[in-house]
Amino acid sequence: MKTAFITGITGQDGSYLAEHLLHQGYKVVGMMRRTATPSTERIEGVLDQIEIAHGDLLDQSSLMRLFDEHKPDEIYNLAAQSFVHASFYEPIHTGEVTGLGVARILEAMRLVVPEARFYQASSSEMFGKVSESPQKESTPFHPRSPYGVAKVYAHWATVNYRESYDLFCCSGILFNHESPRRGLEFVTRKISEGVAAIAFGQQEDIALGNLDARRDWGFAGDYVEAMHLMLQQDTPEDFVVATGETHSVRDFCDIAFARVGLDYEKFVKIDPRFYRPAEVDLLLGDPSLAKEKLNWTPSTPFKELVHLMVDSDVSRRLDEGRTLQAGELPPSLRG
Repeated sequence: MKTAFITGITGQDGSYLAEHLLHQGYKVVGMMRRTATPSTERIEGVLDQIEIAHGDLLDQSSLMRLFDEHKPDEIYNLAAQSFVHASFYEPIHTGEVTGLGVARILEAMRLVVPEARFYQASSSEMFGKVSESPQKESTPFHPRSPYGVAKVYAHWATVNYRESYDLFCCSGILFNHESPRRGLEFVTRKISEGVAAIAFGQQEDIALGNLDARRDWGFAGDYVEAMHLMLQQDTPEDFVVATGETHSVRDFCDIAFARVGLDYEKFVKIDPRFYRPAEVDLLLGDPSLAKEKLNWTPSTPFKELVHLMVDSDVSRRLDEGRTLQAGELPPSLRG
């Protein structure tokens, strides 16, 4: 039985990856930081099937100890300070965790388990101010946030350890991927949660920033499959993971509000506070290499993804016994 070690296991991607690897027959070890109130909500359904280990990306000795104890065959680094907006307010912390944290993992791996295979969660935010569209593996990076800068450092550190020490290290350059498990600080979940709250009369409007920013949005559950496939190849390589389609925040709002029979223009307010100091206007990935070499293609269309998120937030309120006060029930939840 293979052992997979996942940092960030309590996050959106970590929870979906844990479920996928358990289904594949892996022993799964998830790393968590010690906190006063640990959050395991996303992995509640598999908590009894995985092993939780305490460590920190800021503490290399803890990583070396855990690698020595568990001897992982595969290491998936999904931990990060992952909120782009927050990185402008916490640039040093973002660099320490999202950037240098990866160097600490790689060095611990080199010293303790050099035969393991390593996956780094790279990001489309590394492309930032894009020089070509769609973006592919060879597209130059021009990050526009401290988060993007930290991810570029982590990405090149992964390449460097692969080339310098002959380690099996690869990065998945994942474009935006969402789900009902997305954190409320991210715009997509802010919208889906806001739609549900408005439909149930709990909220009057949603404050958003740039509605014209365009992203390549996919379903997180599809994307973790690509992560796993990367570590099953004969040689390590970096891959763009995306849908190859782009949609605006406005498009997301339109579909989300329509799901409950409402017009987004009546409820979305523009708030300059949510504009980034340096905006990324367009991200569009070219997943052709992943399709060719990994035989991976996304299976969840954009509209279906938006519906999935809205339905989940509406359903949660129905489970709480709340009564719909505005709009109408999504078709999938009627009857």
